[in-house]
Amino acid sequence: MSTILIIYIALLAIMGLVAFAAYGMDKRKAKKGAWRTSEKTLLLLAACFGGIGAFMGMKVFRHKTQHTSFRIIVPLCTIV
Repeated sequence: MSTILIIYIALLAIMGLVAFAAYGMDKRKAKKGAWRTSEKTLLLLAACFGGIGAFMGMKVFRHKTQHTSFRIIVPLCTIV
């Protein structure tokens, strides 16, 4: 494998895990009524190579699934 491909795959994996964790932490904070992560930040994580993790976080944690912007932007980031 080329070095660039390995770096790209590692970047996708790391950002996916970060996005997944962010969605999980925000859901937990929402249940506790604590200070939350902004929607802008969650969408930015999806746009910055974290689309797969953000999409999985939405499904696993059932978080932000009713927001139209999330239902459109996150899958687009996953595809791109």
